[in-house]
Amino acid sequence: MQNRITQLFQIKYPIIQAGMIWNSGWRLASAASNAGALGLIGAGSMYPDVLREHIQKCKKATDKPFGVNVPMLYPNIQEIMDIIVEEGVKIVFTSAGNPKTWTSWLHDKEITVVHVVSSVKFALKAQEAGVDAVVAEGFEAGGHNGRDETTTLTLIPMVKEQLQIPLIAAGGIATGKAMLAAMVLGADAVQVGSRFVASEESSAHQAFKQVVVDAKEGDTQLTLKELAPVRLIKNKFFNEIQDLYKTSPTKEELIELLGRARAKRGMFEGDLEDGELEIGQISGLIHDIKPAAQIVADMMHEFEESKLNISKI
Repeated sequence: MQNRITQLFQIKYPIIQAGMIWNSGWRLASAASNAGALGLIGAGSMYPDVLREHIQKCKKATDKPFGVNVPMLYPNIQEIMDIIVEEGVKIVFTSAGNPKTWTSWLHDKEITVVHVVSSVKFALKAQEAGVDAVVAEGFEAGGHNGRDETTTLTLIPMVKEQLQIPLIAAGGIATGKAMLAAMVLGADAVQVGSRFVASEESSAHQAFKQVVVDAKEGDTQLTLKELAPVRLIKNKFFNEIQDLYKTSPTKEELIELLGRARAKRGMFEGDLEDGELEIGQISGLIHDIKPAAQIVADMMHEFEESKLNISKI
């Protein structure tokens, strides 16, 4: 299957495995790439030396293209970018920052740049900055999210209407049917996060993976909008946030409750009570933990089967 995204990244299928903190190490990225998707290492949860190790291991585990997702709000961003260049990574997904800051610098190193956005406004700013493609992410997605709470079904056609560069849809996509729907709405590819969290190769703690599998409709909610909107599984920590909101807290009080390393405690270390458990609404449709290659194969089979069924209508 060839289109603008598969040609841009030189991959077999228009599926991007999202670079999620504490979930997307070299094992998942290489497995996704070997299966024909584009695997991404999530640099957001890695110190620079750890990122270098993951990149080196990923290069040994796959001869297919892979990339690194880099949230631009981290203080050691220059060191991270230097490591990416030194290790010969050719694809970078940036997020949580101004795309103008790094796009030209990365292009000068012959690196393909994709920026993650949550609105038409920021998609156009990314295009103006010269990125090669954008990921438009609806608020169904897990983790940090857009303040406008625009759904994927609404966001993708609105972005497509004004964008000239390739468009990748994200948020609430875990099946071939959802992939087809996103592409009918104008996407050239899909980025998949939550489904890959519940993969054998994900670096998430097994207990967190099981929580994802057990999740039902309504078990996640967007919160902490005063800091940075984040979608979480409802657990003891989430309930503490809700209790604090009843007191009309200051931003400082919310920051104090959040503390440090909550996401690591929850997703990587398996603290299901006091940890931050970031996952998308689509978790209600995820019922098993399986290899990344099987996830990709299942999505593509359902995608092709759904296209045939629709053609008969």
